[in-house]
Amino acid sequence: MSAAINEETEGTEDTEETPPTPPSGLRATARIHAVADGRGGTALPLLAGEGPLALRRTRSSSRAEAGVVLVGAMSAPLGGDHLTVEAAVGPGARLSFASAAATLALPGRTGAPARYDVDLTLEDGASLRWLPEPLVSVRGSHLRVRTRVRLAPTARLVLREEQVLGRTGEAPGLLRSRLAVDCGGRPLLDQELACGPGAPGGWDGPAGLAGHRALGQLLVVEPAFGGNPPAAAVLGEYAAVTPLAGPAVLVTALAADALRVRELLDSACRRYGW
Repeated sequence: MSAAINEETEGTEDTEETPPTPPSGLRATARIHAVADGRGGTALPLLAGEGPLALRRTRSSSRAEAGVVLVGAMSAPLGGDHLTVEAAVGPGARLSFASAAATLALPGRTGAPARYDVDLTLEDGASLRWLPEPLVSVRGSHLRVRTRVRLAPTARLVLREEQVLGRTGEAPGLLRSRLAVDCGGRPLLDQELACGPGAPGGWDGPAGLAGHRALGQLLVVEPAFGGNPPAAAVLGEYAAVTPLAGPAVLVTALAADALRVRELLDSACRRYGW
């Protein structure tokens, strides 16, 4: 099992080559638009999903926040599929996003890669908690994940990503994942991960997975960090806090299983007031 991580925090151009999706693959898009309702709450004028991307509004812990859960209506993504989730949070609106279950990247009949794109936009004073369940890279699958976030300087964000390399007792598929974040029009984070068969070899140092099968990261963007940035810290043998060159902090964790990764990231989330 090999893995590669490449991280840049400034001056990064989006040069990733995106292969075309075969016409036989499934295409589906889910769209969310959250706006302040003028009464201290958040309305959802747009909540629409297609195919396997079914969206439901849920109760939130705060009246000011709208809750949305993604419910998988069918097995996806399969090889050749292209799924997209788009969310826009307007000025002063607050949105919480979750998924009902883990996402399984599954092999298709043609061997073509699947794509899963997430595009998030946060305007002035917006707040977003993006906390989906883990992504499981199943043996024989090939998935490219791309998450793109654009934030206004006064927006707040907590974003969690978790990957599990294979189901119990099986080898993983090939997973390529990229997270690119801009804050106020400037690059804040651009990080790419590749793991599984076909990933770049030779990554047996700190950038590798050290034999672990679960990994995760938590990105917290908080305007208050601009005047009082968090310090770098070690949360465990394989978990670390990295302040970014902006009002943000990145927590990265490795573990033997998804449960332990979740414990580490939840602890970090509470640590930073979310």
